[in-house]
Amino acid sequence: MEQKVIREMTTGEIKERLDEEKRQLVKLKLNHAVSPLENPNKIKAYRRTIARLETELRHRVLQGDEKKQQVTN
Repeated sequence: MEQKVIREMTTGEIKERLDEEKRQLVKLKLNHAVSPLENPNKIKAYRRTIARLETELRHRVLQGDEKKQQVTN
């Protein structure tokens, strides 16, 4: 998933997608532990997508804090 697509999502959608991606990653890791995956790079792709989603959430939190500080000053 590209960062551009993630930026267009609402915060609620990002949180839902993050939960789903984490569940899929756990499932994929478990399957890989039992029997090797055809493409183990999928694990890396899920990890990167999760990181992108978490980064965008953190960015939005910080942007919200900056807006609050500007109002109080």
